[in-house]
Amino acid sequence: MNTANPMIELKSVTHAYKTKAGPLPVLDALTLQIPENSFCAVVGPSGCGKSTLTRLVSGLMKPNEGEVWLHDQKVTSPRPTVGMAFQNPVLLEWRTILQNVMLPFEIVKSPMSKAEAHDRAMHLLDLVGLAGFEGKRPSELSGGMRQRASLCRSIIHKPDVLILDEPFGALDAFTREDLWCTMHDLREAEPFTCLLITHDLRESVFLADQVIVLSGRPAHAQYVLDVDITGKRTLDDLYTPKAAEMLATLRHQIQVAQGRATDADAPLDGHPTKAEGAA
Repeated sequence: MNTANPMIELKSVTHAYKTKAGPLPVLDALTLQIPENSFCAVVGPSGCGKSTLTRLVSGLMKPNEGEVWLHDQKVTSPRPTVGMAFQNPVLLEWRTILQNVMLPFEIVKSPMSKAEAHDRAMHLLDLVGLAGFEGKRPSELSGGMRQRASLCRSIIHKPDVLILDEPFGALDAFTREDLWCTMHDLREAEPFTCLLITHDLRESVFLADQVIVLSGRPAHAQYVLDVDITGKRTLDDLYTPKAAEMLATLRHQIQVAQGRATDADAPLDGHPTKAEGAA
């Protein structure tokens, strides 16, 4: 992985949760470097610490050991330069869609005037196909439309980093694929560094430049796949022999992380393992 000018950097991050039975190790000396303006997906077995990683990068939690850096600044508290979107859009029903999208301006200081913020919100809603729905309430929109509004809200204040924690997981397959294409359009129009947490290997290959596989708990970076798809992506790219090879490689690495396979069992046509993961 090209680590020049990393926007996100984790240096030997180790973390454990306190439980009645004692410490529960989650991350073990996790080291990552994610370049500026890149899209990185993180996959791994259930419970391996993927969501913990997002909390550490956003500054909502501090690691027990190691350091997290964003754009050459050590993360010690929540950062206003980070946007977040989750599986549940969490839109406020008593607000219109436009008011929901503009909510971050009530929390994060911005150099934009009120008129500029309004224009930006309308522009983003238009980008994701919600022009004309800005006056609706969340309950009047479909699940996919609410998630589009959530994505607009997450980047309205022009964050340096966007964290997506399984934002499409609760949607039906067709809506999910439609939103994958929307993400590419947003990224082309609004460059940002993105960290995506997902269980969907097809989603990771379609959206990301690199896919990091975390090991079983306590997790380290077991493997990194450089996604070899050039040019503007379409859903047809997921049905090529190249995509099939990448998906087979990722599926095998998940099995390794689960203890159900070894590297010796890797698919013959798979991409070679990078022993140091994303470091």
